[in-house]
Amino acid sequence: MRISVEHLGEPELVFCNSKRGIEPRRALSGSRTTGVEHSVTLGIVGPPEDAAAVRKWLERLGSFQVAREANTLRYRNWPGSRIALGTDFVVPDRFVRALDSPAVEDALSRVKRGSGFETLLDMFTAQITGLFRDGGPSCVVVCLPEAIADLRVDNPGLSAIERQALERLQAEEESSQLTLFQPTPEELRAAEDLRIQADELLFRTFYRALKARCMQHQNAVPIQVIRRDTVERGDDKGQSHATRAWNLAVSLYYKAGSMPWQPVDLPVNTCFVGISFHHLKKRSGSLIYASLAQAVASEVEPFALSGATIDHDQRRDKQPYLTANQARELISEVIKEYRKVAGVTPDRLVLHKTSRYQPEEIEGFLEGASGLVPSCDFVWIRPTPFRVIRKGHEEPWRGTLCTAGEETFLFTSGYVPWWNEYPGPHIPAPIEIGAANQTDLRQRAIEILALSKINWNSSEGMSRYPVTLSFAKKVGQLMVEFPDNYRPNPSYRFYM
Repeated sequence: MRISVEHLGEPELVFCNSKRGIEPRRALSGSRTTGVEHSVTLGIVGPPEDAAAVRKWLERLGSFQVAREANTLRYRNWPGSRIALGTDFVVPDRFVRALDSPAVEDALSRVKRGSGFETLLDMFTAQITGLFRDGGPSCVVVCLPEAIADLRVDNPGLSAIERQALERLQAEEESSQLTLFQPTPEELRAAEDLRIQADELLFRTFYRALKARCMQHQNAVPIQVIRRDTVERGDDKGQSHATRAWNLAVSLYYKAGSMPWQPVDLPVNTCFVGISFHHLKKRSGSLIYASLAQAVASEVEPFALSGATIDHDQRRDKQPYLTANQARELISEVIKEYRKVAGVTPDRLVLHKTSRYQPEEIEGFLEGASGLVPSCDFVWIRPTPFRVIRKGHEEPWRGTLCTAGEETFLFTSGYVPWWNEYPGPHIPAPIEIGAANQTDLRQRAIEILALSKINWNSSEGMSRYPVTLSFAKKVGQLMVEFPDNYRPNPSYRFYM
């Protein structure tokens, strides 16, 4: 077997300060004077003690904070929001809404006895949506006590038969995943980002239900959930306050309507689309799959569109798939939405999927793009048992592309030379990539690597999977909370 190994290099980013680089914390540190280009107005909702603690912590975003972690190349001091992002985060008194603590405790105690979930949800939602108005905040910070942040209940909308069916599917999904390799717990958690999960429908989480409920409001703005422990935990426990400031500030900056960074070298007017499926239950009582498309391009903000619902029996090789008509309609909607936000029709579509493409899907996608988009690529991405051991002390570098015979593997995780470390506990696990049509897999790998840098929930500037697929999980988790035929807000800001 012929094996070739190549390092593709790290894709470059362009930042909100117009500077270019490969790593956000380095590029944004010390890049500005203390002048404010604009301010971000925030609202705060939560029990009084939690809201006060979070507000005090948010005020610290304007100040320098020292990173306490050992690796100073990776964990950089927080220079303050004016220097890093050219902004102040402002919380006016009129946008602070305190919940009644005894009422919250009473509702929480009733949840533990089997009721009260909806009451608790209504209490938070009423205060949050009260801020959704003209002249209101750009983002609402929701403060959750630990007991509520971790709150999860059985889905009461499932019958015993439906629950048994989902539990069988869950066991099947987990068994299918484990046949790929004998994973470590960390690898298994990473692989879960790419698979359908029945427990998204088996259980309701408060965090997920709250985001979905608030998103459906006519004048909704994104919400940012913060746990009390995040602001009170000391520097000696996990991330330092500086690192938490980096991550939270970047997330708030994006949710409030600005772009912290974008990849430089994604091809112009190319729309990257992730196709995914998620468990859903219709009000009629039937268990179905919901199809989704997540689209990303260098010219537009990432957006998501819901497609056809699919009977649970519409599977092949244990994977749901689209009929030609369903695929055609979904890709037509993507092209229409892209044209609406970008002003032009894309020159090229690159589709990402976590399972092999079925002939019906290719037929439908091509029909939907026919006469509109000149070029389409059908790329699949999945976990793999393949490993490479690098001679010496360093693990395989992130960005390593390995071809073994007819198979192609890309290390989106691995040794990071500008940090002088591998940020993981075990041997790096690559992803396997392939295509259903003739295409340049090396070029597709370069694009996937660039798309793995679009994650504004973190300031590290890298993820294991491209945003086309990581976005899917966030949307799918909320879809189980939406009413039938609800057309979810397409903006990525609402799902982070």
